[in-house]
Amino acid sequence: MEPRIRNGKRAGFTLIELMIVMAIIAVLVSMAVPIYQKSIIRAKETVLRNNLFTMRTVIDEYTYDKQKAPQTLDDLVSEGYLREIPMDPMTGSNQTWKTIMEDALTSVNQTEPGIYDVRSGSDATSLDGTPYSEW
Repeated sequence: MEPRIRNGKRAGFTLIELMIVMAIIAVLVSMAVPIYQKSIIRAKETVLRNNLFTMRTVIDEYTYDKQKAPQTLDDLVSEGYLREIPMDPMTGSNQTWKTIMEDALTSVNQTEPGIYDVRSGSDATSLDGTPYSEW
């Protein structure tokens, strides 16, 4: 197929037409990127909530079964309650969880107080403004 010829020259797009198209594409991309980044953060927050719920449930089950709270998160893995310690999606590691130890007076086994809660090790804040370390 031969190119069309207009006024003795090849037909094509002018520089101004190409610049307008590029400007439109740039505006669309600048609107889409923040929406995409927020959706990534929302997904990580959902994974964090699910991981926290799972670990808190497993800690309660361990405490009920063994009549004492776990001393470390690795106890949950070694006793078969978890296959592996879940990753904290906000820090990208499974070693950054902050464990909260129970008070010796309120623990099931007062000689060995253990973990009764777990929180994210991230210093960032969520989309709703609360720090992940307070979830």
